[in-house]
This record gives sequence, C-alpha cells and structure tokens, in this order.
Amino acid sequence: MKLTEQAIGRTHFLIDNVLKNFSGEYNPETQKEIDLLLRRHLVKPLIYVGTGTCGIAAGAGSTLQAVHAYLERNQLDADVVEVGCVGLCSAEPLLDFQVPGKARVSFQKATANKVDDILDECFHNHISGQDILGQVANKMHESWEGVPNIQELPFFKKQQRILLFDCGEISPSSLDEYLARDGYKAFLKALMNYPPDEVCSIIGQSGLRGRGGGGFLTSTKWNSVRMAASDQKYIICNADESDPGAYMDRALVEGNPFRLIEGLSIAAYAIGSSKAYIYIRSEYALAVKRLNEALEMAREFGFLGENIFNSGFNLQIILREGPGAFVCGEETALIKSIEGRRGMPRTKPPFPYEKGLFGKPTVVNNVETLTNVPLILLHGPHWFKSIGTKSSSGTKLFALTGDIVNTGLVEVPFGITLEEIIFEIGGGIKNQKSLKAVQIGGPSGTLVPAEKRDLQIDFGTFQDQHLIMGSGGMVVMDEDTCIIDMVKYFINFLQNESCGKCIPCREGTNRMYEILNEITQRPAQTDEHKSLSRFQGVLQLENLAKVIKETSLCGLGKTAPNPVLSALEYFRDEFEEHVFERKCRANVCRNLRTFVISAERCTGCMVCLKKCPVDAIVGAAREPHFIIPQKCNDCGICYDVCRFSAIDII
Repeated sequence: MKLTEQAIGRTHFLIDNVLKNFSGEYNPETQKEIDLLLRRHLVKPLIYVGTGTCGIAAGAGSTLQAVHAYLERNQLDADVVEVGCVGLCSAEPLLDFQVPGKARVSFQKATANKVDDILDECFHNHISGQDILGQVANKMHESWEGVPNIQELPFFKKQQRILLFDCGEISPSSLDEYLARDGYKAFLKALMNYPPDEVCSIIGQSGLRGRGGGGFLTSTKWNSVRMAASDQKYIICNADESDPGAYMDRALVEGNPFRLIEGLSIAAYAIGSSKAYIYIRSEYALAVKRLNEALEMAREFGFLGENIFNSGFNLQIILREGPGAFVCGEETALIKSIEGRRGMPRTKPPFPYEKGLFGKPTVVNNVETLTNVPLILLHGPHWFKSIGTKSSSGTKLFALTGDIVNTGLVEVPFGITLEEIIFEIGGGIKNQKSLKAVQIGGPSGTLVPAEKRDLQIDFGTFQDQHLIMGSGGMVVMDEDTCIIDMVKYFINFLQNESCGKCIPCREGTNRMYEILNEITQRPAQTDEHKSLSRFQGVLQLENLAKVIKETSLCGLGKTAPNPVLSALEYFRDEFEEHVFERKCRANVCRNLRTFVISAERCTGCMVCLKKCPVDAIVGAAREPHFIIPQKCNDCGICYDVCRFSAIDII
C-alpha cells in the first residue's frame, strides 16, 4: 500500500499528539482530527459496506460496486468505507448510511439490486421499508424517527462487545482510525512504564486464560518463557482456525488487524522475544491481505523494527501461511510447519515453553487471547476481572451456527447460559422447532443435550461437567437432527484430518467411522444375530473411544472421541434404535428408511412410478400404487415428487 506524503504526515501527527498523550486532553486541532476519524462530525455523507468474508459470501462485493455506480451516476459526493463483520452474519450484506448530524442507520440484506432504492431514500432524508436493521443511537447525532436502536435488538442486547467493539466501525486498512481509538497506546504504555515482569504480572492479575481451547492461564505460559535462559525466545500467534463452523479469529483479523499486532507486540515484549510469528491458513485470503497491510504500516511508522520508540526493544513479526491442515492447529505440529517441516505433532514434554520453535522457548497463543491483551493494559486488570465469573474473566467469542434464527459471531461475558445465547441472542430454533443438542468446541467437542440448556459458560463449570469449550464453535441442532449421522460427520472429518503419525488416532478414528457407518446401514441379514453383532459394534465403539482418548499422541487424537462418548452418554437410545429397530427417528439415515404408499391418499397420478430409477413402483393410472420392497433402493425420489403426501416413511 503506497501512502501519500499527506497521509504519512497525518499519521505522524496522530502518533505525536494522540498516541504519546496519555492525559486524554487534547488541543482543539488534535480533537478535531480525532472527531473526524471517529466520525463524530462528518463533512459529507458516509456509506459503510461490510466486506468481511461473510459479507462477501452474501454478495457485499456486488453491493459495494452498486454503491460506487450509484454515486457516480448521480454525481453525488460521499465517502465509502469498507468495514469488517459486525457479528450478525445472517443479515449480510449490511449497508450503513450516515449523513452529517444524523445517526448512522443500518440496512440488512442490502443486495446490489436494493442499493438504488436504499440510497435514494437516504439522500432524500427519508427511510422506510423492512430492510432497516436499526440505528446507532448517539447523543451527538439526531435520531431517525421510528427506527429501533441497534444496541437494543435482542441479538446485541446481551452481548458485551469488547473484542468486537471496533469490528464494523473501523476501516481495517486505516492505522489513523486505530490511533484515534487509542490504538497502540497500551503497547507504548508498556514500553515506557512497565518492565516485562510487570506486564506478565498485570496479565496474571486479570485472570486471562487462553481462548484456544485449553484455558491455561496466559501469564503462566508467559512467565515460563520469560524466565527461561536462552539467547532467543519466540512467540507465535496461532491463527490457524480450522474447525467447521468456527470463524471467530478470522473475523477479528478481518475487522481490526491492528489490535492483534499490538497484542502480539506486548506479549513479545513481556517474554523477551525479538521475533514473533503469525501462523494463518492460506485459505483466509482476506485476513492475510489485511494483516500484511497492517504489518507494513507498523514497520513504516516504527511500531516494529529496531529500538521501538527509543525503548531499546526490537521486534520482527513474520506472517507465515499454513497449508490448511487441521492438525496444524496443534501447537507442536504448528511449530514444525513454521520450521518448514511436515506439520505433525510430537510427544510432550518437553513443552513448547521449554523447547519450542527451532528448539528455543516458545509461547503459542491464539488470536482471541492476544486481542484481549491491549485492552487489559489500557483499562487495567481489575476492569477485565470485573467481567465474567470468578474462575473465568472477560468475554468469550462464539460462532453461532446450525438450526438457529440468528447465525453469526457473538461475544458474551463468561457466566451467561446456553439458553440465553440460543434463545435470546440467537433468536431460538428455526421454523418453531425444538432444541435437541448443541455441539460446543468444534468437531472434537462435546454434544450438550437440550436438558442442559441452563449450562453456564465458564471454564470451571465445563471442567466439572467433563465438557470442552474449545475455541468457540457452537453448532445448534433441532429436533430433526439424527445424532448418529451428525457424529458420523464429525468423525469422518477427524479421520480425514488425522496426520497418521500415531496408531490410536490413525486407525482408531477410521474404525470409529466404520462402526458408525455400519449402524446407519440396513443389514443384509435381518436375523437377531446380526443385530447383536451390530450392538457389539456400539459397545466396541465406546471402548475404542476411551482407548483412543487415553493413548493418542496429541490433542486431535485425545479429543477426537468426544462426540462419540457424549453422544453415547446422552443419546444412547438412538444408537439402540438404529441397531435393533433399524430405524432413524429423524429419517436422515437414508439406508434405514422404508417408503410405503398410502392406498387412501394415492391418486394414481403415476409421477412417482415414472420417476423411480429402479422400477420399484407398480400400479395403473388413477389406481393406488405400490412399492416392491425388494427392488426399492431407499433413494426417496418418490417421497420428494409426490404432490399428495401419499408416501410415508416408516
């Protein structure tokens, strides 16, 4: 990114007058610059378009083009700003409009074909229609009449957005905007005022625990490396997020890459490291692009390099793109991948803090953990400790997906319950269905049944209940979900992603998948001995899962059996039903379905007969049809094409 001399001059002005001013009182010229960057005072209309990956997937790229085309066609002057995800992904693409003196108003599902109508109304100072999401209430701006306050919407009301505060507000490509929001102040404060051990102490007082899944105290890791005797120490940001349905880290990076870099810089200073790595999967193209831009600016303006702000501290941050293997999220495999070797885990100990990258003491933290760090330094450990519960301070990000009304990214204080997240923030289950279960912690997480909906989000509570929080994926399942089919999907993913180094994981996950696959198939023989044989498979599944959990080499293998074990604990009756009754109550397991035509409801229209690919349906026109069980392959085409609901699944 090539900056003009004017842009470089303005950034230096902000560094000298905002960053280095800890009093919070600014002269009129500086305050005016801050107000413009915070958009408190606009000089012309402003249009925001959410262009995070979720927005682009929903069509935000076309929306952005339509906005530019509208302005050019109508010869209107307005600023257009691309921002990251605000969290409500099910409402994407989002387009916000703000005119000088009035509140910012947000429009949901603003696809390209709606842009002209939305902007026509906005530029004529009148808004209407069902596409309005809400407005951002602000005492400095006149409110739009009859438009709800966004912060009061159920999706946002119970959230506490401290990590996502800037996402959707700040341009991810503007260092100036970040500086105007007290960006890099925590880093400078640490360099100027605190020795490294005191920074570790502050993080310890805050109670910050790792958000990557383990929940270890961050200060414990930092102190171990800080006190290690070594000529070189490393810190790695693990941004290799790979759980299906999880995108918390990606959204944080896309929404505000500067805060991650600042958090990583503070952590490097605290442990005495002069070289840091950000390990991110190459599929996250937009996040990689924005990180590269932010790193370039950090080097340009002296936040990285030699003798940073005359403190004597040197730091180099290297962005390393990973191949996209699930196992590379495991810290020892990740370290090998950075070293240029195949990403495979090794036994521990020695732990990375003893012998990590290139054999040196190394800290590995994930994006969410490091993004908390500048906030703790800026507002103090007691502020952070005041959020959440006694054993879990701060907030937790969850990617809310599945059969839920409001899908998206939510940030909630620890202590909130599953019920509050699903039914208040998430808006409940789609299509008036009931909740069946929630998978927390990604594919190797645990299934939590609906009866436990009052479960509190807290590391201690999860530990007591033998659950894992993981990095924060949360897949909601309704009453029509087949638990066996869902577990089979997760185990299939894990066996495909196993690196194959250790036998329990390589062979064990494969065998678990085979057993699960077998009980979702109709047996060739229908005698009782076959049922007993299949039930032995279920018993073997439980024993096998326990052995894999105890003997696998790394976290992937040790957690891979979690979906199986939790499903057997809470949904064992469904396993037995599949085995003995050869029935899938959700009618999801295709090979366990039996189709029967109702003689009373069948009109003899012959559509199903003509569509059946194996000629299993017989009958005459205007006469009830019949299915020949021996010829039926359970494909379900007849069920799908019948317009008279004359076909039942038994």
